Order: sequence, then structure tokens, then C-alpha cells
Amino acid sequence: MSEKIYIFDSTLRDGEQTPGAKLNPKEKLKIAKQLAKLNVDIIECGFPISSPGEFKAVEAIAKEVKGPVICGLARALPKDIEVCWEAIKKAEQPRIHVFLASSPIHMKYKLRKDPEELLNMGIEAVKYARKFTPEVQYSLEDATRSELDYMCRVIEGIINAGARVINLPDTVGYAVPEQFCEMIDNIRNRVPNIDKAIISVHCHNDLGLAVVNSLEAIRHGVRQIECNINGIGERAGNAALEEIVVAMIVRKDYFKDYHHDINTKEIYKTSRMVSHLMGIPIPVNKAVIGTNAFKHSSGIHQDGILKNMQTYEIINAELIGGKAGQINLTARSGRHAVRHELQQMGFTPDDEEFEKIYALFLDLADKKKQVFREDLEALIADSIVYTAPTYSLEYLQTVSGTKSIPSAVVKLKKDKEIFIETATGSGPIDAAYNAINKITGLELRLEKYNLRAVTEGRDALGEVSITIEYQGKNYIGRGTSTDIVEASVKAYLNGINKLIAFYAGGNGR
Repeated sequence: MSEKIYIFDSTLRDGEQTPGAKLNPKEKLKIAKQLAKLNVDIIECGFPISSPGEFKAVEAIAKEVKGPVICGLARALPKDIEVCWEAIKKAEQPRIHVFLASSPIHMKYKLRKDPEELLNMGIEAVKYARKFTPEVQYSLEDATRSELDYMCRVIEGIINAGARVINLPDTVGYAVPEQFCEMIDNIRNRVPNIDKAIISVHCHNDLGLAVVNSLEAIRHGVRQIECNINGIGERAGNAALEEIVVAMIVRKDYFKDYHHDINTKEIYKTSRMVSHLMGIPIPVNKAVIGTNAFKHSSGIHQDGILKNMQTYEIINAELIGGKAGQINLTARSGRHAVRHELQQMGFTPDDEEFEKIYALFLDLADKKKQVFREDLEALIADSIVYTAPTYSLEYLQTVSGTKSIPSAVVKLKKDKEIFIETATGSGPIDAAYNAINKITGLELRLEKYNLRAVTEGRDALGEVSITIEYQGKNYIGRGTSTDIVEASVKAYLNGINKLIAFYAGGNGR
């Protein structure tokens, strides 16, 4: 009988630490509910003490998301643990995740504390967390650069204090598979009470080894894998959930003694939702879920695929809830055809949501001959509104050219009031942004601008994601249109509306 591998998803905690990937509470809740549909075992949904907004988001997830263990992060400090418990206590299965560094470099330069002091600090933190819940996890931050003897002492003491899960993070992505697994083997052999806890790993991807380290760890006794959707995370990211779970299925000959309970049909939908809401595009060549993962341009490859799919495809696209074949819809496609295609993609909107999507579809279909699956994905993202729009675009006109001064006329609506402004800039988009700044009176800094074509061809739908900065905080905006200037303006307004909602909720005080 195969052994269960627990999938611990940290998209909403470590993944959200990706620069610029800030979510509002409603967006975090939406992703958490989708992770529950994906059937992950544990959702690490945030670091409650880090801010009031983070606390509210974690608390909402704990109250509303059913099924997975709901986990909050806490430093090895009583106040952190208390706040973490307050945020997660209404979950069906709450877990407190305590972390404390164990490597010489972290202890000396970051914590500036004696190893023995930190050992006792960790033990006391676990004992305190156990007063609230038996579900306590402990992480030895920077484990792969820690001294083995010291780690073994810490782990033994932590388990005796009541920790049920011991996590060994490769915090800076330093490990290589052989050494990583040797470390795990040594811990299993040298810690006398290790059988009383589940061993977990949390791998970063700085050397591109996060997934392989995680997979090899399974064969060396690890039973919990920490990972993120699309492999997002700090610096080069974390181990990608979709790559780990699909590898275990495709290579079941190699992993025949292990299984997970992930609903792989939800991978594609979850991947796209995280990408859209966090404003982080998925690389086209991304393993498992990139747009090129099931496309073939080589004549030899195409010939082989037509004869037998397995000649050049080891993953069935339908395994992850995607579909290899390209579809196309036109302005003549009715509601039934559009709804059917959405269902094939794994989206089941209610009537109100569907009408929003269908209205956007008709508008787009009037502008381009064919609407593809990727277009529909972008329209779905546009139709989901997590913030009541304060400003909406009524009219836009821009002028630019090699010998003209770029200028823009922007007309916005706020409630029932209309605002019109003109401005110049270094280009038409800059001019439009300057006009919007005049209307809103906000002094904004554009931190990041990303434009991608959703599909191919001259009439392709353009998707713009931007990050704006206001008073030290970043806000993500996104917009789509066949006109890239219009898409850019929509993205800018989307970010501004999120900013206004943030302050209207009292978060900016």
C-alpha cells in the first residue's frame, strides 16, 4: 500500500512575498477557496502579526475555507503565537507554524543570539503554541546551511516539546539532491524521537533545484512537501506544486510507493487564477502549465503527435484540467457555445457571472475574428471584480507620432460625476497616466509595467499588468484590450481602485 504525501501550499504566504505580488483580502480568500478545490492538505495562508490587513485575511480564510488544514506563520515569540492563534482559531483544523533560524550565519548576523539560547527559545515557543492547538509545526530556517549536530539536538528537543511536523527548509536554494537527502537520512538516523513527527521540506529555487530536491526527499522519508502554485516565491521562487504532483503521477513507476490526493483537474484553473491576481505572467515554456507545454512547431514532432500523442507528449493536457486542442469562437457563437467552452476549461460561473463574461466576449468578438481559449481566460479575470470600481473609463483618445508631442484626453466616471482631463507625456500611455493623475489628485509611482499578447496575430488581445506605488505600498492592476493603450489605462485604473478601497477600509491609517 502506498504512503500518503501531504501537500502543503504556501502560495498565500511565501508566494505572496514575491516582489509586487500583493493581494487584497478578497483575492486571498478567492485563491484559498480554489486551493481547497485543488484539495491541498494544508494552506499556509499568511503571517498574521505582520499587519492588520494580513490578520483579517487569514481570519477570513480560517472562517470560510473548509477541508484543508489552515496554517498561520509565527516567529518563536509569545506575541506572534498569540496573534497567529487568534487569526486561525475558527478553522476546522488550525495549525501554528513556528520558525527560527538554525544556521551559524543566521544566528550570528541576523538573530545575534547564542545557539543554546535559541534552542531553548524554540522549545519554549513550541510548548506555548501547544497550549492553543496540538497541530504545531516547527521550521529550522536555513537548515541546509546548518550544523548537523546542532540540528539534531534542536529537532529532538522540539519534538519532545510537542511539535508534530519538523520542516527542513532550503531557505536560499543552496542544496543539491545528494547532499540534501544525506542530511535527511542523518536526521532520521540520529534523532531518537523522529518517528513521532512528520518530516517536511520547503525548497527554494535559486539554483533551479527546488522540485528535484523535493521529489528526491520523498524517497528518503519526507512525507510533507511545501510548494507554491506556478513556483512563485521570493527571489527565484519555490518548488512548483504542479510540477511535483504531476511528476509523481507521470512517473508513477518511480514513485509507486507514494501518492497524493491533489485534484489535478483543478491545476490549470488554479494556475491562471494565481497568475492573474498576483500580476505574475506564466512563462510560455513553464513546465506543466506554460502555454507552449502542449504546442509543437517542429514538423517531425507534429508528424509524431498525429501518429501517436505519446511520441512527444508525456503529459495528457486533460490531466491538469487543460486541453491541448485550440478552439475558436466568433461573434456568431451563442451563449450555449461560450458556456460549454468555459465548462470545458473548468469554469462554472453562475448566471450573473456568466452574463458579465458573455458581454465582454461579445465586445471582444466584434474586434477580432476569432476568440481563443486564452482570450476567454483573460475575460474571466476581467469579469471577476474584487474591489468596487471607484473610477471607470468612459472615453480615451491619444495622439502620438514621430514629430508630434504625445497627448491624451481621458474621461472618467466616479459615481455619477464625470471628469475630463488632457495631458502630455513621453508617449501615449504616459500621457494618459498623467491625465488620470490630474483627475484623481494622486501622486503615484509606476514600479512595474508588463505587456503580453494573450494570443497570436495582429488582432491579439493584449494583457497589461502594472504595479503602482503610493506612500510606500504597492498595488497591482491589470487590464485587457485589443488596444494596448486602452489595456494600459484599464490596468492603471484597476490599481488605483484597489488603492482607494484599501484606504477606504481604514487600512491606511
